[in-house]
Amino acid sequence: MKLTLGFSPCPNDTFIFDALIHHKIDTEGLEFEVVFDDVETLNKKAFKAELDVTKLSYHAFAYALKDYVLLDAGSALGFGVGPMLICKVPHDLNDPNLRVGIPGKYTTANFLLSLAYPHLKNKKEMVFSDIEQKLINNEIDVGLIIHENRFTYQNKGLIKVKDLGEYWEETTDCAIPLGGIVIKRSLSDEIKQKVNQLIRKSVEFAFENPKSALPFIKQYAQEMEESVMYQHIDLYVNKYSVNLGDEGKKAIKTMFNQAFDKKIIPNAADTDLFLNS
Repeated sequence: MKLTLGFSPCPNDTFIFDALIHHKIDTEGLEFEVVFDDVETLNKKAFKAELDVTKLSYHAFAYALKDYVLLDAGSALGFGVGPMLICKVPHDLNDPNLRVGIPGKYTTANFLLSLAYPHLKNKKEMVFSDIEQKLINNEIDVGLIIHENRFTYQNKGLIKVKDLGEYWEETTDCAIPLGGIVIKRSLSDEIKQKVNQLIRKSVEFAFENPKSALPFIKQYAQEMEESVMYQHIDLYVNKYSVNLGDEGKKAIKTMFNQAFDKKIIPNAADTDLFLNS
């Protein structure tokens, strides 16, 4: 059986899925047709239920619940991993007219921004990797960065305004749910469980053989130094990527409850979020 599988070319995703798609583990009769896209493009594909299995932002998951359920394996949650607001010159974050570059409306980064600074509504959507240059060009006042840009912005003379991950952790005592792996509800329970187990095994293989995925990671992160690649992986791939566990599920439920209370997402109270619910 062949399933479509969407994930981003970022180092954490290529690290996680390398063993799965290159048959370094037994895929038990399943084949995967890979679709590479940035996370906001994957979010929008999920809204149309285009892929069988896909990475998406937890914010976006709220809008794709009727078609997808969350797997226990493959998620990106953690402490100290949140999106950051940066700028070229200092700005007052109380100014509602600030032009804010965001990496997509449905990203978890934008969700956290909406929680922390609801008055900042002058948002401009752009590919996450363009945000630093847009700041340098004075096309935006503040940029909301994710992924490897956490490690590169200072090299370009940009400065941190606020770490939204710290904001989340201080107010909830939970890990930050950034992105998860979902599978179509319409697939059989057997297939859902098998895909979950395979992704878990792929993550475990990657942890046991951390350099095995390096050629694949480099293929899609050609301009990134190897040290930055592994900083990125260390930040986003952890115990929650193997299995969400009770802690991970609590963090996700906390996010959904807060987002619903603030009317950022539709109510998901009657829908099972998790595969093993």
